[in-house]
Amino acid sequence: MSWLFLIVAGIFEMLGVGSINRLNQKKDKQSFVLLMLTFGSSFLFLFLAMKNLPMGVSYAIWTGIGAAGGAILGMIFYGESKDWRRLIFIGIILFSVIGLKLIG
Repeated sequence: MSWLFLIVAGIFEMLGVGSINRLNQKKDKQSFVLLMLTFGSSFLFLFLAMKNLPMGVSYAIWTGIGAAGGAILGMIFYGESKDWRRLIFIGIILFSVIGLKLIG
């Protein structure tokens, strides 16, 4: 269950980064509340995951999902660069997360 909590935490981290972008664009109360909910949920699920998983592995996977996911969201929804080199480095992050899961 801890691994599921960690994945959910990473997804909320990714959504939190998207919420920051939304708040920068709209600057309204709803965007701020969304930002608080997404990051709050991210920390809650990270806390739950770390009850049974090592801190180093948990943090690395959480940030990896957030970083790669945020970059992918930027490419899909905000027109950011889809350069092949960028995609390779995002892939490296994802493979590293998978590797940490396999040895953790």
